[in-house]
Amino acid sequence: MKQGIFEIIENKPLTQNVMRMRLVGDTSACTKSGQFVNIKIQGLFLRRPISVCDIDGNELTIIYKVVGSGTEAMRNMKVGEKLDLLTGLGNGYDLSVSGNSPLLIGGGVGVPPLYLLCKQLIAQGKKVTVILGFNTASEVFYKEEFSALGAKTILVTADGSMGEKGFVTHCMDLEYSYFYTCGPEPMLKAVYNKSTSSGQFSFEERMGCGFGACMGCSCKTITGYKRICKDGPVLYKEEILW
Repeated sequence: MKQGIFEIIENKPLTQNVMRMRLVGDTSACTKSGQFVNIKIQGLFLRRPISVCDIDGNELTIIYKVVGSGTEAMRNMKVGEKLDLLTGLGNGYDLSVSGNSPLLIGGGVGVPPLYLLCKQLIAQGKKVTVILGFNTASEVFYKEEFSALGAKTILVTADGSMGEKGFVTHCMDLEYSYFYTCGPEPMLKAVYNKSTSSGQFSFEERMGCGFGACMGCSCKTITGYKRICKDGPVLYKEEILW
């Protein structure tokens, strides 16, 4: 974990309520896809944890959904403003067990951390398939970006307004060596039940400190309680208890 000051170089909407923010600063603590940053927002006591979407040199990209006072304040931030970030938080994804044809499954704002993962897997020569799930066409983002990386990208919307109609699990009847997933818990549970291989799950959980001190985000696993912010957010399929 490292604390640093980052400068905003972009803060633009991708959909009505989803924003992309690009910042520059010391990204050296961000060593794995699936990690997150914790952002200090003036006037608010708790920092806001946001998954890392991409790292490119000293440039950090995050994608966030506006759902409360913290993210609303972030939406209104301007290029040139500076933010206090804790970086390199969480354990991140383990790429060493992916096999040759990994499957990535993202739902809504669970999509962003899969982007850096996808880029890293393709750089290793893996044949990557990505399933992106959203409620409706107006909420879709980053389909083209995943395709541009060279991944086979499958889009599914619950109402059928874009891509396949249904849920991400409806598109999982294909061959894959391993899977990685991030999204809301009902989706993760459905993926768990549908999956035919081992895999890794990135959980979204309300957090206090973000680095394991407060124990506020603990969850029960096969090996005991784990802190989503420090021991996670990535857990292996074999250790999860629903």
